Parts: sequence; structure tokens; C-alpha cells
Amino acid sequence: MKILKKLLSSDYGMLGVLGVLCVFFSLITFENQQPVGRDAADRLLVQIQNQFETPGVAVLAGKGSDDGRDFVSQLEEQLMQEGWKVEAKIAGSPIDLGKALRQAGENKLRVILLACEQSFADLPLVENLKTTSPGLSQMKVLSPDSYGWPNFLKTSNLLNIANQIAVIAIIAIGMTLVIITAGIDLSVGSLIAFSAVICCWLIREWMGGPEATILGMVVASLLAITACGGLGLFSGSMIAYFGVPSFVASLGMMMVASGLAYMISGGLSIYQIPSSFDWLGRGDSFLGIPNAVVLMVLLYVAAHFLMSRTTAGRYVYAVGGNAEAARLSGVPVKKVILWVYACSGMLAGLGGVVMASQFRSGDPKYGLMYELYVIAAVVVGGTSLSGGRGKVFGTLIGAFIIAVIQNGMNLTGVQSYTQKVVLGLVLLAAVLLDMLKKRGWKLSS
Repeated sequence: MKILKKLLSSDYGMLGVLGVLCVFFSLITFENQQPVGRDAADRLLVQIQNQFETPGVAVLAGKGSDDGRDFVSQLEEQLMQEGWKVEAKIAGSPIDLGKALRQAGENKLRVILLACEQSFADLPLVENLKTTSPGLSQMKVLSPDSYGWPNFLKTSNLLNIANQIAVIAIIAIGMTLVIITAGIDLSVGSLIAFSAVICCWLIREWMGGPEATILGMVVASLLAITACGGLGLFSGSMIAYFGVPSFVASLGMMMVASGLAYMISGGLSIYQIPSSFDWLGRGDSFLGIPNAVVLMVLLYVAAHFLMSRTTAGRYVYAVGGNAEAARLSGVPVKKVILWVYACSGMLAGLGGVVMASQFRSGDPKYGLMYELYVIAAVVVGGTSLSGGRGKVFGTLIGAFIIAVIQNGMNLTGVQSYTQKVVLGLVLLAAVLLDMLKKRGWKLSS
């Protein structure tokens, strides 16, 4: 029990929770996997080498998808290097395979191997042709062996988790700064929609629409981010100079930003933008990692350096710990609050640009309920709602905990409204954990 308390009391104690969740969802999503694409070709080549001492005539078959075409082309190249003669390669339907096998039978070719994806291996058509065509009677049908692996740990699923959480995680950086100062920013969800709409509207109206250049798209994105930063600065000024509670100030800005997004767009999506605009949201880096994920990682590294190695970061913690003591110590409390809310607004604006890039459009309905997910990520990551304590990388862990829970429930077929109940309980548990840590793990009397 003491070890558990010590683990959960540490700055990155939730990393253990994330690990447990990953193990749990890996176990319950473990099942036989059918390899596809180039991986399937490599596995099948080994099976062929083990079963055939000498090469002969082969027919290859895969689905008419990108993976199917990759499977066929990769296997053809490998078999030809081994000395095989590839009579036909099909990347299509069972009908196409049937035509190719009938043609081989009519040409009186002795086909000894049908190397195919699993969906073709058990077709009655193949068995019928083997019995009716003498040249196919000795044909072996081989498909890649299945293997056990969790659906959760598939590379595509893990990248999907990271890509889906990128917008929330980016915005959560700014929310972390705000909450460390003992504030709250409810406007970030509406700022996502405002930024996406402004960015796409500028591209459509001023940058050439579908013919916009890269420079035009960059300028429109920067203007949208700056506009969101300005709205965040306004919220910060209300809090710092007029003493308006952060909850009320950000709630008002949430409604203002949402209303502006609807006014500018007319309540409709703006989609007259270049197809290349999706580079940030949908594109991949040279390592196959989504560009949005790369951006997220770079921002977290920069934010960690800012909060742990600079005077500005120490000021943020000081304001959240005790604003009056920080003021007496010479910390410019009002400037820090202004800067923190401006950063939160700009990062929400950047999240809106990323979302507009992902969907290749701007819509005033973007970001709905995102402020709650962002706050949940920050709190689950260990940042105290009372201010003065929290780590940026802890927020990233919190964002991934939420993403892993959602993804795991999707993989196991949990209904959407049940997911809301689970995520709500997770948030309540994180807040309860924060209160217990503050009280030294003692219940109030």
C-alpha cells in the first residue's frame, strides 16, 4: 500500500496507470491476426521455401486493395529471384482468380502453387478447378499463417491513438499553464472552431481558395492562431486587471468565440481550400509518424524546457502557489496571467488549424466538448486544480490515458454513452486522488 501511495504521489505516477491500461487492453484484444501486404509476402515466402524443394509454375492472388497489390508484387519479386515462373498475378476478386486458373488449365500448364491471401484459400472455386483441370490437380494452395497479437498493439492502432489525441494534447499544454496558476479556461473548445473557421475563411476569401499557395495557407493559419491568442489575452486581462473569476471570464469568451465562428461561416462548413492543406493533419513524416504527432512532441519538449528551465516557468508556479507572496517577491503576477491565457488561446488556435487540416474544412461545430477532455487530460496527468503543482509531461500522460481508455473501449465494442460514464469516473478519481495527496492521504473528519 505504501508503495502504491508513493507511486501515485510522484510527478509521473500516472505513467504506471497508463502502463497497466495498455497491458489490460492488450490482453483483452488478443486474437489471431492475418498478415497483409509486404509482411504477408515475407511470411508466405518462408512457408513456400519449406514446402517446395524445386521451383515451378505459380499463380499469385491478392485483394484489389493497396495491401493486396503490395502482397502480390512483393511475392512475385521474391519468387522470381528463387527461380519460380509466375504465370499470373491477380489483385482483384475471386472471379479474376477463377479466370486466371482456367486460362492456365486451358494452356495445359502444370501449376504447382497458388500463393494467395487467406480470403482466397478456402474458395470452393479453387477446389472445383483442381478436380476438373488436370494441370491444377497437384496445385498446393498456400496462404500466410496467422499469428497471435493484440489488436490494441497494432502499429496502425497505436499511430491512430497518437494522431487522434494530438489536438487535445496540444491544447492541454496551454490548459496546464492556466491550471497551474489556479485558473481555468473553458473557451478552448470554441476557440478550436473559431480558429478553423477563420483560417479556412481567409484561405477562401483572400488567399485564392482551392488555388491558394503554401505561403497563403501559412499566413491564414498564423492569423487564425494570432486571433485566438488575442481572445485569450482579453480573457486574461479581465482576470488580471478586473478580478473577474477565470471560470466566468472564460465562459463568456467561450460563447463569444462560438458566436463569432457561426457568424463568419454562416453556420456552414467552409471547404473551398486546397487539397494540400491536409499536410499537417493527415500527412506523415519520413518515419511514417503523422505530422500532427511530430508537432505535438516538439511542443511538449519546448513546454517542458520552458516550465523547468526558465524564469517564466518558475513565475507560473509561483503565481499558482501563492499569488500575493509571488507579487511581494517581485513576480509580475498580472503579466504572467496575461501571458498564460494568451498562450492557451494560441495553442487552442493551433489545435483548430490542425483539426481544419485533418478534415480539410472549417466548421463552427468543431471542438464541441473539447474543453472538458482537455481539462480531464490535465487533471488526470497530475496537475492540481488548486494551482502551483503540475508537470507538462504529466499532462501528456493524462491525454494518452484518456485516449487509451477510449480506444480500448472502441475495440471491445463498449457503447458511446457507457464510455462517457467511464471517462467521467476517471476524471472524478483523478480529482479525488489530488485531494487525498494534498491531505497527506487522510480523509477529512
